[in-house]
Amino acid sequence: MKTKAPYNRTLTVQKEEEINLLQQTISLTKPAALEAIKNNIIYQDFFSCVDFLPDNFIDLLIVDPPYNLSKKFSDSKFSKMPDQSYESYIDSWVSKLVRCLNKTASIYVCCDWQSSKAIQTVLEKYFVIRNRITWEREKGRGSLINWKNCSEDIWFATVSKDYYFDVESVKLKRKVLAPYKTKDGDPKDWEESDEGKHRLTHPSNLWTDITIPFWSMPENTEHPTQKPEKLIAKLILASSKENDLVFDPFLGSGTTAVVAKKLGRNFLGIEQEKTYCQITVKRLLLSEENRTIQGYSNGYFWERNSLVEQKEPTRT
Repeated sequence: MKTKAPYNRTLTVQKEEEINLLQQTISLTKPAALEAIKNNIIYQDFFSCVDFLPDNFIDLLIVDPPYNLSKKFSDSKFSKMPDQSYESYIDSWVSKLVRCLNKTASIYVCCDWQSSKAIQTVLEKYFVIRNRITWEREKGRGSLINWKNCSEDIWFATVSKDYYFDVESVKLKRKVLAPYKTKDGDPKDWEESDEGKHRLTHPSNLWTDITIPFWSMPENTEHPTQKPEKLIAKLILASSKENDLVFDPFLGSGTTAVVAKKLGRNFLGIEQEKTYCQITVKRLLLSEENRTIQGYSNGYFWERNSLVEQKEPTRT
């Protein structure tokens, strides 16, 4: 095993932990009741277990499927396919999940610009499209012949017109650049505290406050497409209530389950890779001691790298 740099906090699973962590996952071979499987990680291929899941049990569905790119994931590989084939692939698992969603459920599906059209086409076949969030990835390779790709999309849909959305829980705390005052000298739409002058703003569908996990952040893992806890926290807080069930059928390194647990929701996830299941279980155990979410404090989301007590170490 490689020796980590002094400030490298990337979570890893030690050899002696592997068996114990994997034993804390489950698999399904017959129809299962929700009470028997919630707050668990299903170590299994999605298509081998989806038919055993209960009806109408999902309050919030968050999906980060393989994008239509050739990518290595631990012991498996996803290969880029023609656009129409990729759309059929998306439909193959979305159609299986329709019966599992309750009538007030919300759906979020992550994608990049190349796969965004296929995601939209399939989602509007089954659900009501509400919005498309675009968020800035501050990482990304440059190009000499094209614009640097540093954004991703998240499609927001609902099963029906009756759905839950809590805008107050996802307001962003921004630094005030022009602190205007009323005629009486009081702050106009901002407040001052020991943390400085800030204004609470309504969340838009353009997110520029997200930090991709990297080596000095304790949430970081070796998963190649890990989503930030802060990003998933926004989706969970906006579209679910405490004790709701949040489901992720392509769980990866476990961010959805971990954030759901930190925020007082129930969770269920499916992941076919042994390594990622072990990482997820370890992250869930660690979350019992530390429920901190980077960039989120006292009920508010802060601009990137502006929350003093969580300030990121300088990258070198």
